[in-house]
Amino acid sequence: MEDKDKTQNPIQVSERIFNTIECLAKDGPMGLLELSKALNLNKSTVHRILNSLICMDYARQDAESLKYSLTFKFCGISSQILAQNNMIDLARPHLKELSNQTAETVHFVQLDGRHAVYIDKVESFRSSVRLVSRIGKSVPLYCSGVGKALLADMSDDKIKDIWEKSHIKRLTEHTITDFEEFRKTITQIRQNGYALDNEENELGVRCIAVSIKDFRGKPAYAISVSAPRDRMSDERILEIRKLILTAKENILKDMGIA
Repeated sequence: MEDKDKTQNPIQVSERIFNTIECLAKDGPMGLLELSKALNLNKSTVHRILNSLICMDYARQDAESLKYSLTFKFCGISSQILAQNNMIDLARPHLKELSNQTAETVHFVQLDGRHAVYIDKVESFRSSVRLVSRIGKSVPLYCSGVGKALLADMSDDKIKDIWEKSHIKRLTEHTITDFEEFRKTITQIRQNGYALDNEENELGVRCIAVSIKDFRGKPAYAISVSAPRDRMSDERILEIRKLILTAKENILKDMGIA
């Protein structure tokens, strides 16, 4: 184990501090010897790091077990970061790029109970046909691409609960109103990694959508590419699939959870 703290450069010292924080965050309360072995550092070095964290209220030592753990001060910092992080601002560059790549309308929605609410929209000016949609509009989860994408990231029990509490009605001849058929659709979405709206919410409009989880790992947002049926053949959907999945991956990277 290393023991030459006095000759370390600032970056090395910082690295050891953050490694200690990450170790405690991952494994929970640990004793000094256990932590020094995990970090491959001398006990005296780890003890100094822990004392510094304790002095700044980032760590504590249990009086009985003598084990060290992180404090909720980190939760406060996390909340401040999340409060400053506007998901619309974070996602918008990727929505614009996706719209430019597909020459179609891209929507960004947020989960709201049994509905999805449009919180942003990017239209392509290369398309002569525009879709009628507006920010603030909500759509039921059971009959929309974004909604089904969000549902597919939930547990089966949660899906059943939302279905039973929703006012299921046939909006078009393609709307799924049988729960067993709907369950099969959810299984397919989970296998494919994306959901489709095959004119289930509005005749003549198809879309492909993917769900985006929040910082807690819960389904919270979704993005979709929508277009008139004539421009959304099965072959075109397969092309857009790669682009929308890449957009999802890039948004998650910017969120720091990819």
